[in-house]
This record gives sequence, structure tokens and C-alpha cells, in this order.
Amino acid sequence: MPTETFADRYWGREALLSRASELGDGPDGAGDSADAAGFADLFSADAVDELVTRRGVRTPFIRMAKEGSVLPASAYTGSGGFGAEVGDQVASDRVLARFADGATIVLQGLHRLWPPIIDFTRALVGELGHPVQVNAYVTPPGSQGFDPHYDTHDVFVLQISGEKHWRIHEPVHVDPLASQPWSQHREAVARAALDEPAIDAVLRPGDALYLPRGWIHSATAGGDATSVHLTIGMSAYTRADVVQALVARVGESDRLRASLPLGVDFDDVDAFAGIVRETVDALAELLERSDASDAAAALARRFEGDIRPEPLAPLATLEALATLDASSTVRWREALRSRIEVDGDRVRVVGRTTSLSLPIEAEPAVRRLAEGSPVAVGDLPGLDADSALVVARRLVREGFAVASG
Repeated sequence: MPTETFADRYWGREALLSRASELGDGPDGAGDSADAAGFADLFSADAVDELVTRRGVRTPFIRMAKEGSVLPASAYTGSGGFGAEVGDQVASDRVLARFADGATIVLQGLHRLWPPIIDFTRALVGELGHPVQVNAYVTPPGSQGFDPHYDTHDVFVLQISGEKHWRIHEPVHVDPLASQPWSQHREAVARAALDEPAIDAVLRPGDALYLPRGWIHSATAGGDATSVHLTIGMSAYTRADVVQALVARVGESDRLRASLPLGVDFDDVDAFAGIVRETVDALAELLERSDASDAAAALARRFEGDIRPEPLAPLATLEALATLDASSTVRWREALRSRIEVDGDRVRVVGRTTSLSLPIEAEPAVRRLAEGSPVAVGDLPGLDADSALVVARRLVREGFAVASG
């Protein structure tokens, strides 16, 4: 569906089930190939086995659960042996024993572990504008990993292999914040889970499910095959976050920095009501002086800390720098949040952890690269061949650009 339709009707409002046949072209663009290919380009059952057996995954990147309870890490981890004596590495034999006994494997933080998902997540963050994490849930046939519950973040569920029966119910607590987990409403959640579900469906490979935060869900693996699905969790920023960003400026107000009266009695609610009114007036005065840039800057800084830009390959980067010339292609580093500032006769590129100052003549070249598309070093605007090469090398060396060919 068009992005605008999803944004207006479903985002943060309503659950959405999408069958593989409805999702358009698959990875090879061949009509309804999504029905056959599903999401195999992202993950697979073989990927699960590789992570469990060959990648030395440690907690908390792996956990296991059975019948609503999380198993202790000692039940599926152990020492890596000589030369890798870390005690919380995944132990494949223990995982097998727990899995064969009906426990679900949860592989967490795949946006940091599995290359196709690393790239996919970075692109997804760019489109959604909210931080994203990806977990995999691997459930034996007929087993349920977790009791009915809700999440405090939105999720997309992508069915990779096998089948999973989902029961979805509307919220008992709409738009919960991270500080408002489902356990605070355990009884209400349990009662709601007994009602007629809003969605009662079996997901098969290539199917997708969107759940806004707060929507109650539980899932049981069906059929005779192991179920593998990805849960893409989005920690959506809220208007409460905007308020917190604005209120963080309270230290700028003389009235709000003032001490409470000597001998204040917190048990005298009537007397304290006057202090509250004065405080609210002072806060309103502060907020009246605020503008959008204050909150935007604060949330931008938070966003920079919540996401990760395109990773840099140290060896390949140094090798590329050694052979960089006018015919080499460079591009801006993906998902890198940075500012370009002019300061007199200098242009500064400012990132979260580093900054780079260049002669003002480099400004057109920097801004051209920051647009995102690759460009040959010799085609960087406003610079002669030698200067373009120097600027390109500095940007690549400092991690603002990457050599792409």
C-alpha cells in the first residue's frame, strides 16, 4: 500500500496482516515471487544453526524461553573452551536439549550480528525515522514461547519458515511507554486474551504482521516444522519525548531554580497547591520561550545515540586510501548523521564523535557528497584535481565518506 495509507491508517493505530501474495514483487522482481522467496534474503533456518554453532554468540544475544518463562542462561550457555573461556557463550548441545524439549530460541540484536539484517535495518531506519532492533524467534512445532503480552514498541513480524498461529487483541493500555510494561496490567491482559481476537491467523513464509505498541499478542508454532520469524521492533519516539526534551531546559528558568519556602510541609496539600500553581506558571513561561529547534536538537542527539551508521572496514578503507585517485568513486557514509557548518573561511563537518575542518573552497564538494549518491573524486565540484583528492582522502579517513569503487 502507499506509504501515506499506512502512515494515516495503521501506524500506531491498528494491527495489519499482510499475506505474501499481497506484498508485491519479491527480491528478483518477478511478479508474485514474494510468495516463494519470502524473506529468505534476510534470514533462514540455516542462519539460526550457523549462529548457534559457529559464531560464538553470547548472552544477551541469545536467550531461551518455555511456556511463558525465560530459562536461566546456564541452561543453554557454557565456556567456549581453551582460548575462549568466556562462560556465557552459546552451547549448541544444551540449546539442542532445551529446544527438543519445547523451548523457544530467541536470537537478539540481529541488527548487530547478521550482515543482511544489518544492512536492511540501516535502510529501514532511514525510511521510518525511528530506532529499530531485530530479534529472531525459533519455536518447535506446537510450542508457545511467551504468554499473551504487549510490547512497548511497535513491531513488524516477518515469517521466515514454518508456521505460527497468532492471536491478536486490542490494547488494554493504549500507546504504553517503555516505563509501562504489560506486567503492570497483567490481569487486564489475561482477561482481554480470552475475548474474541482482532486477528486470529496462521502466518506462513512470506507473510507479515504489523502490531502497534500495546496490542496484545501470543503465538504458537503450528504444523510439523520449526517456526522461524523475525520481530522488527521500533522504539517510536513519542510526544512524551518531546515534552521531556523541552522540560530538560528547566535549569534556564530563574523561577524554577528558586528554592521552595523554608519549612515547606508536603503533607499540607492545600498549602502546597499554591507552590504547584506557581511552578506550572513558571514552566509555561519557559515553554513559551521555546521553539521547535530546541526539542528537535535534543531528539536529534538522542537519535544519533540510538542508531548506528554504516560500519567501516578498517583494512579495506586503508587499502582504498592508498590507491585513491581522481577516477575513484566515493560516497557519503550511509545513516551518518552530521552537520555541515560554515565558519569564516572554513567549512566544518560535525559528527557525533568527531569533526573535520576544511577550507571553505571544499564546501560545494562536501555538500555534493552529503546528498548521498556516489561521485568520482575528479568530479567533486569547486576543486581542482589535487584538492579534490585531498578532500576525498580526509573525508574517508575521518569516517564521513567511504570509497565505493
